[in-house]
Amino acid sequence: MSCCEPKHIHVPRSDAELKQLKNRIHRIIGQLNGIESMLEDNRYCGDVLIQIAAVEKALQSFGYTILQEHLETCVTEDVKEGNTDIMEEVMNLVKRLK
Repeated sequence: MSCCEPKHIHVPRSDAELKQLKNRIHRIIGQLNGIESMLEDNRYCGDVLIQIAAVEKALQSFGYTILQEHLETCVTEDVKEGNTDIMEEVMNLVKRLK
């Protein structure tokens, strides 16, 4: 069975990889909390929008990191096993990230 067939499969990640991913998520959560505080403080709309743009960029970058991991592991494994249908999934994922 390929690692990408079921949508709920657990992907093995090293402790270092997991720590790095969690750190990035926590930074993004911190940015979102900062936006919430800015709203509570009635901060200038332009400042809030700049922070929103920063969160969007951080999330997109995080998504590309996960996509790269997916390509290097699951997709590579599927292609080696002869499952070229995985490319349709890849294209759909890329479309969703943009």
